[in-house]
Amino acid sequence: MVHPLNRGYRDQAAPGVEHTPGRLLSHDNAANGVHRTVLPGGLRIVTEHVPGVQSASVGLWVGVGSRDEHPDHAGAAHFLEHLLFKSTPTRTAQSIAEEIDAVGGDFNAFTAREHTCYFAHVLDNDLELAIDLVTDVVLRGQCHASDVEVERSVVLEELAMRDDDPEDLLGDAFLASVFSDHRLGRPVIGSAESVEMMTRRQLHGFHARRYRPEHMVLSVAGNIAHNEVVELAYPYFARNLDHNAVPAPRRSGTLTLKRRPSVTVLDRDNEQTHISLGVRSFGRHDSRRWALSVLNTALGGGMSSRLFQEVREKRGLAYSVYSNVDTFSDIGAFSIYAGCQDEHLGEVVDVVEKVLQDVAENGITDAECRRAQGNLRGQLVLGLEDVPSRMHRIGRSELSYGNHFTVSDTIARINAVTGDEVRAVAHELLQRPMGAAVVGPFADTADLPASVRRLCRIT
Repeated sequence: MVHPLNRGYRDQAAPGVEHTPGRLLSHDNAANGVHRTVLPGGLRIVTEHVPGVQSASVGLWVGVGSRDEHPDHAGAAHFLEHLLFKSTPTRTAQSIAEEIDAVGGDFNAFTAREHTCYFAHVLDNDLELAIDLVTDVVLRGQCHASDVEVERSVVLEELAMRDDDPEDLLGDAFLASVFSDHRLGRPVIGSAESVEMMTRRQLHGFHARRYRPEHMVLSVAGNIAHNEVVELAYPYFARNLDHNAVPAPRRSGTLTLKRRPSVTVLDRDNEQTHISLGVRSFGRHDSRRWALSVLNTALGGGMSSRLFQEVREKRGLAYSVYSNVDTFSDIGAFSIYAGCQDEHLGEVVDVVEKVLQDVAENGITDAECRRAQGNLRGQLVLGLEDVPSRMHRIGRSELSYGNHFTVSDTIARINAVTGDEVRAVAHELLQRPMGAAVVGPFADTADLPASVRRLCRIT
């Protein structure tokens, strides 16, 4: 299908396009490659051919997220993500839905703290339609005042749904506790107050200022050819180009926060109490992140992990308990989650505290280190067995790092982590000031069990 937006361009060459095949990446097959092209205006195109499939996954990544918002319009990136699907100069929301449904495809988007992604997954024969839809919505989505009011109601419903889900609510509350008043601590979705106050002018301005080709990456994976993707994508970005623009530099640096982590209590009458507690950790450019991944997996990444064994298997105190790492460009957060009966919260946290103290002082065993490395290797490879996952991998890599590690390179980095490196990371992180969020029948921090107040140093 050639959409009217493309007429007159379909057979046009891409003047000045730098066809620069990137480093050939493969996983047991030299024909699997990631290629990279930079268009005039700064758009980066990265593709990976995946043999043996009959689909294509297209993602247009924008290096803009909730941390780029002014406090007065918190949630703008997420609100805009909703709004752009409502209409373009040549499409309505209904026609967008009908076109993707007619080919059995999927068209969606998500907003994070440092980026936004609009993506479609279709049969390989419908690659042109997918690129057409994604670029039309992202580049030409309109911000009509009437659509703003409709989507305002939808986002407010999404906020209400978040508030009804204790784990979702807890996740936002935990990051707010860890990052205090920094933008990383604000919910991606914003607040009911900020969403209600958002104006069409603010949203349109956010779109016009932030959604520039130099801040974008087009990633495509599946049964595709790189040059075809470049040819299909170029016409959408060929108008009103700033030929002096170059890709925006990656986010980097080190974030230092003055306020220590805090404890947030959300009084809810749930069937369980939910708790997340943790510390500030490393950004994604810190070489210690590999050791942290191994530590995270050994502590709470599977059924053999310390926390799962000690909290659930040996004592039956919780059904769900795990650890997690949130990683941003300049900082991160290491956290532990548990959901349990209200009366078990104190004992759960007491067990968690003992596990953390032991690992901080003694590290993990060599057997735990090997198991964690094997877990990470398996999860990495298994996670790349579907086309959308490969599209997400190359898109995030280009946007976040500006380069692409082979799967073999990544596995080699995981394997290179030593027990001493894990012990050093554990010793440093697990003795840092700890923040926490609790969703349960507690009015304030004074109502929390003694183990929670002790671990988080609440006086």
